[in-house]
Parts: sequence; structure tokens; C-alpha cells
Amino acid sequence: MQILITGGTGYLGSVLVEHFVAAGHEVVALTRSPESAARTTEAGAFPLLGNLTDTALLEKASAQADAVVHTAVDYFGGEDTVRTEAAAVEALTRGAGKAGAGKPFLYTSTNLVYGLDPNHSRDEDAELPEPGLQPFKLVGERLVREAAGLKSVIIRAGLVYGRGGSLLLTSLIDAATRSGAATYIDAGDNEWTPVHVDDLARLYLTALERPVAGTYNAAGPQQFTFRDLAEAIADLTGATPTSITAEQAEDAMGPMAALLRSSARITSHRARDTFGWSTRGPALLDDVRSGSYQVVNLSAPA
Repeated sequence: MQILITGGTGYLGSVLVEHFVAAGHEVVALTRSPESAARTTEAGAFPLLGNLTDTALLEKASAQADAVVHTAVDYFGGEDTVRTEAAAVEALTRGAGKAGAGKPFLYTSTNLVYGLDPNHSRDEDAELPEPGLQPFKLVGERLVREAAGLKSVIIRAGLVYGRGGSLLLTSLIDAATRSGAATYIDAGDNEWTPVHVDDLARLYLTALERPVAGTYNAAGPQQFTFRDLAEAIADLTGATPTSITAEQAEDAMGPMAALLRSSARITSHRARDTFGWSTRGPALLDDVRSGSYQVVNLSAPA
């Protein structure tokens, strides 16, 4: 199978490419620079120079591929993000739909589309708040869902972790290393359900090889609280776990503080029942304390 992937040199995308290539698939990865193209080639995939604004290129490449996986976003926040995502998804689905044979199309979304209200349903069929935290994902999901002639799979992942990655985790580790304080907000008892990046990649691979159209939450079975995370980061870095008030968090982090105070618990029964998916990666707190994030801590400035 020839798989076109956007964002193939990013955190999640690079792991997806590794799993797809290992399974014997031919992977074409959209890349924005010669340096990214070189990394793509080293990973055993074929680089396609371009970006999400090259809609003609996206349409042609998706028409030629046997399956499409969209993980990339060019911008963060604002109307530019929405416009870019909408144009890119329209081009990708238009090209992929030309075959008219139910081509698999995997769209990478997030559990953040459910919003910050802890009482809001996080079932895959729940009505989503608009415009929400990431309006471009709502637009992308809608366009993928409405595209004709495709087996569209939307994956709403929890916090992705593992292999020393995830911008949120590495930023918190770096901040604790620099300041000596591993902070959490108020009691820090808000809970998230994360997913290991290799477990998530196995879900993508299964959904590509045995596609069943629909929307799927993706998270492991183990929740964590942000106080637990701060304590794990403290064990890793030698920092002191420290509670800060919501006001202090807002002063230091701006809008990010509301996200870090929220609870984001999802279950993945549909993905497990449909694809026989299971998780086996190390628990997030163990991985932070004594696993792949040791490399992140060692690389931090003294």
C-alpha cells in the first residue's frame, strides 16, 4: 500500500512513518525543507517537497496514494489555521475521493475538541462545543466526515507521550529544570488519560489495513493527575513539587493555564471493540521518572 502522510517528520508523524515502513508499506511524506526530506529518506520513506498551502500538489498526491494520513498543521491558532486546514483537507479528500473505491483517509484530531467543561460528554458521538479550543480541528473533522467515496477514520487522541517527546511534557520538564520547581495548579487533582505514541501508531496502522469509517477516541487505560505528573518531573529533575494558584498560573502561562487546570478523561472502547486495539507502552509517570524522558532531562541546560 502506498501511504501519503502529512507531518511525517513531526513527533507523531515520524513514529507513524516508522511503523508503516516496518509493516512493508511504501510511504510518501510531505516535507517542507531539504533537511526534512533527508530525514524522511533516512526513515525509509519518499519525501514530497511542499506544504499545506500547496493544494494542487496535495490533491495530486492523494489521488495517487492508496491511503492518506493527515497529521500536519502549518500554523497554530487564529483564522490562518482554520483557512489552511480547511483548504488542505479539501484538497486531500478531493484527490483521495477520485478513486471512488473507499480509500482509507485517517484524520488526526484531539480530545481537546470536547472542550474544558468537565461535565461535557466525551463520547465520540457527543455534540462538540464551537468554536472550541481548536476550531481548525472541528472544521477538519467535518470536512473529512462529509467527504464522499472515502473510508474516513477520525482519531481523537489524548495526550501523546513516549520516546522523550510531546511538547507539553518536554516544556514542563525544561521549566522545572530551569526554575527548580515542578509546578501544578491548586490541588493538581485534575486528571488526563494519555496514550503512548507507539500504541497510537499501532492503532493507525490497524485502521489503515482494516479501515472502518468512524470517529475513535484513543487513550490508554491509566489516568494521571497533574500533581502526580509534577512529582514525577520532580523525581526526574531534582526540582521541588510546588502548587501555584490559578491566578499565578494565568499570570505565568496565559490561556494555557485553563488547559492545565482542566480534566480530559476519555475512554477508547470503540477503538478497542472495532480494531481489537490494546495498549502496552509504559505508563506515562513511569516513562517520565525513569524511561525515555531521562534523555530530555540530560539534554537540558545546566
